[in-house]
Amino acid sequence: MSKKAKIAAGGVAAGLILLIWLPWWAALLIVLGVPTAAYMTLDPSQRRRLRRVTRKEIGR
Repeated sequence: MSKKAKIAAGGVAAGLILLIWLPWWAALLIVLGVPTAAYMTLDPSQRRRLRRVTRKEIGR
């Protein structure tokens, strides 16, 4: 299993655990809010680089 697949599997497991322990709206807020907050902390140049890499991978 690749490193990205392990991270994705861990995220799914964490999301399921959050859904069990928290109301659905709180789990959704955490699942969507954490990556958004992390993206907002990036510099504009880092955001451009991230978008460029994502587009290259989509175009493969």
